[in-house]
Amino acid sequence: MNSLPWHLVVMASMYIFAGAMHFIKPKVYLRIMPRYLPNHRLLVYLSGFVEIALGLALLVTELRNIAIIGIIAMLTIFLLVHFYMLKGEKEGVGIPKWILILRLPLQFFLMYWAWFYKNF
Repeated sequence: MNSLPWHLVVMASMYIFAGAMHFIKPKVYLRIMPRYLPNHRLLVYLSGFVEIALGLALLVTELRNIAIIGIIAMLTIFLLVHFYMLKGEKEGVGIPKWILILRLPLQFFLMYWAWFYKNF
């Protein structure tokens, strides 16, 4: 049995942890939901479930490529939240604007990182 590289395990763990936090601390995520989206609580729980599922799927060779496409799609959708938080002080929930701006390239780095494992 081939062992997984530690950095792939780190990535998977990161998504599993982030997804679990949607259930542990949903209020954090509810505060940053764009007002134009419906059913905020459902979307927070659904996105948490998807993050956990994709993180676990990264660890399964047969599911990895599907998980990678799913992660890139998910991160693309999450850009809506990141741009929404730049709209104003209330939407940014008190996070300094420079941090919110730095999160945008981070999303693209995370997409690239996932793509690195395509066909791995």
